Amino acid sequence: MQKTYKPLENFTAEIIKGIISRLMKLAKPKKDGFNLDDARDLVGNDWSEVNLLISNKLKSDVALVNSVSRYIVNSGGKRLRPLLVLLAAKACGYKGDKHILAATIIEFIHTATLLHDDVVDKSSLRRGQKTANEVFGNQASVLVGDFLYSRAFQLMVEIGQLRIMDVLANATNSISEGEVIQLISCNDPETTEREYMEIIYRKTAKLFEAGMVIGAILAGQTRSTEDCMAEYGRQLGVAFQLVDDAFDYGSSTSNLGKNIGDDLTEGKPTLPLIHALERASAKDQVIIRMSILEGGGDKIDEIAEIIKATGSIAYTFKKAEAASIKAINSIKSLPESTFKDSLINLAQFAINREF
Repeated sequence: MQKTYKPLENFTAEIIKGIISRLMKLAKPKKDGFNLDDARDLVGNDWSEVNLLISNKLKSDVALVNSVSRYIVNSGGKRLRPLLVLLAAKACGYKGDKHILAATIIEFIHTATLLHDDVVDKSSLRRGQKTANEVFGNQASVLVGDFLYSRAFQLMVEIGQLRIMDVLANATNSISEGEVIQLISCNDPETTEREYMEIIYRKTAKLFEAGMVIGAILAGQTRSTEDCMAEYGRQLGVAFQLVDDAFDYGSSTSNLGKNIGDDLTEGKPTLPLIHALERASAKDQVIIRMSILEGGGDKIDEIAEIIKATGSIAYTFKKAEAASIKAINSIKSLPESTFKDSLINLAQFAINREF
């Protein structure tokens, strides 16, 4: 018996198919277009100093701390968050060097959250290689995550600005709360889109937001400018996470750097699943609900087809595109510069990528 799905407003099935096709094409960066290397080259000397400082500040008298922290920090990744700190500071006219320290702090906080997340999620693959917990064990990963958090707070003292410490302390607390909220929502098919958006704001976008605000604070900008930078970071983080969640059902392990369907395996109701539940037939709703409740990826192929057929990938990409546009609009008041242009390009890259 042929499956039927609830139509998307007044769109026909053919229009929906066309939208999905167009949005999936948009997710592939142009060969001659902007990429992250362009942004790194723009802050070339600063970028080199950040990477050097990361390496130096990872050193510990404890051999296992060195091994685990270096393993995850050197395992690839976009290092987008420290890059944002550098670009934000420069776009706001900062002439000092404390943005190097701030960028390093942001990367350490992010890395600590990854170590803890992979233990909680029982993940085995990240950035195309085995997770630290898979290699060194859960106990070592959790404790080294704690080391990175504490090292980050040591570096905050070196910056010596109370407002920056306040921003980072609040961000770290919010991230931790987001992790707990996500844990509560796991295996809960009743999770709403609003609850999901709160989770990705806290877990992902909050650190983007903090990095942008710190750049403005270092440059001595007004609270109004700080708010604009915060909005940019918030919307950029949301855009990146939405695209990642869409890729979980429409990419490849090699591109994504983790196992496809990991979110479903862990029972995480991300936006594609939440939207599909509202649109699918009664029969397919049962399949999705049971998969969220029980976890596991044995029905990943079937659910991926339901998600595509209900327009849920298209819906998720459209949400990401809207966030990207908001990010760009939020920094219109910044003075024109190559750094501002790079921030705009990054917001576009967030949705025009395949990894």
